[in-house]
Amino acid sequence: MESDKHQPNILIIMADQLTAKALGCYGNAEVISPNIDRLSETGIHFENAYTSSPLCTPARYAFMTGQNVSRCKGYDNASYMPSTMPTFAHYLRLMGYHTCLSGKMHFVGPDQLHGFEKRLTTDVYPAEFGWVPDWTRPEERIDLWYHNMSSVTQAGVAAITNQFAYDDLVGASAVREIYDHARSDDPRPLCLVASFIHPHDPYATRQKYWSMYDNREISLPRVSRPDSQPDPHNTRHESMIDIDAVSITEEDVINARRAYYGNVSYIDEWVGRLQGVLQECGLEQDTLMVFTSDHGDMLGEFGLWYKMSLREWSARIPLIISHPDRLSPGTVGSPVSHVDVLPTLLDIASTREIRQPEPIDPVDGLSLWPQCLGEQEVDGKTAVSEYLAEGTSAPMLMLREGQYKYICCDTDPELLFDIQSDPDELKNLAEDPSSQDLMKRFRSVAANHWNSKTLKQEIIKDQNRRRMVHAALVKGKRTDWDYTPDQNASEEYTRAHMDLTQHDIRSRFPRPKPFKPHSK
Repeated sequence: MESDKHQPNILIIMADQLTAKALGCYGNAEVISPNIDRLSETGIHFENAYTSSPLCTPARYAFMTGQNVSRCKGYDNASYMPSTMPTFAHYLRLMGYHTCLSGKMHFVGPDQLHGFEKRLTTDVYPAEFGWVPDWTRPEERIDLWYHNMSSVTQAGVAAITNQFAYDDLVGASAVREIYDHARSDDPRPLCLVASFIHPHDPYATRQKYWSMYDNREISLPRVSRPDSQPDPHNTRHESMIDIDAVSITEEDVINARRAYYGNVSYIDEWVGRLQGVLQECGLEQDTLMVFTSDHGDMLGEFGLWYKMSLREWSARIPLIISHPDRLSPGTVGSPVSHVDVLPTLLDIASTREIRQPEPIDPVDGLSLWPQCLGEQEVDGKTAVSEYLAEGTSAPMLMLREGQYKYICCDTDPELLFDIQSDPDELKNLAEDPSSQDLMKRFRSVAANHWNSKTLKQEIIKDQNRRRMVHAALVKGKRTDWDYTPDQNASEEYTRAHMDLTQHDIRSRFPRPKPFKPHSK
């Protein structure tokens, strides 16, 4: 799709582990999220958006490449992305954009840019192969890096955490980049990704955000932990997070949810701050904003915590697209996912003069821009989510089409839910006689999507390869791949080789009136 208008700036704000079910605009009346809610009210609200995989690195690889994780091989949190794999940052650079990343993207390997021209911070997570699952030993818990229940039992207030130190920098760097763009002579439009780690566990928030919830009810999970989990993956999930190592009280659960909600409010504050800077710089009308998350958080539903589940609290994410000048407010009900972001961004960036590059690799997503413009609602669209990491020993697939959601895995019974009438996923319709035509259709889609047994062998081979390489690289002198931002102090602020007056003028926005002394 081509526009007769010029290319807008693009600001993508990405949260981490933010379930759609923990935002006011998605129906949660307990959470304080006014800026995100306002963005939803004034933009295009995607009601049924799903992560392409409920784990950080796989979700982000799908988000960046437009490919399902089984295609781009982003299997787990130690998966390697080749430098030859195009991302939307590559394509947008070809289309004339200045591309910049502030914050987390959890790239693994020596290439820590993957098409971004500029990166403002290091990553919060490692770039090495240290977190590789082992499907040949599915019962083994890797205590070094698996989740446990400490985040729940220790939930509460903290003045500073590793994650607050990081996100404060991510937000401040993104603010600075918008100011720098406004006062720059570079004529290119900006694509800035501000990627925060909150509200990802640990469930610890600052007193300011904890106190926001002093007089608000925090509900317990809608579905408590059953005596017998309703599907094998839930049981594996319990083991993966070592849920029975401690006793969890209702107070622990409420505190964890309250701290999580507080960190949602922290992210909401950054959304408002970034919008305010756009307004201050006169860029709001010419900037398209995208708000999303990599995946959700179970937050105690079914007794489960964190992500790594294809159930709604973990798999369903917020997705909002806003542009004051081009888009009227609206809601899209058809299922969508991360892989739809890349083709959407390329549609947004296209004009009559600037065409989209032909994709080098197949793209699994579809552009959402026609839906944003109200030109079409895609009927029958299927959102795909895959899980190929720890906590399973065979590929897991979720298909969401219309009101129905289907989950399959070679080691588990099939699951089918009517999300419209059963949003808590309590009634499995897979064996219901009235659902058998629907089951046949989903099975056909799943069979055409992948060969699960072949994929399993490819994943195990890839896991073995990365474990061997990692074992070698940690011997002797280590050369880490973690990103170190470029910084040239000799060109920052004010230095003796600069024309002081002209430098101060160029660094100011809006520009002051010309300085014309009488003597010149």
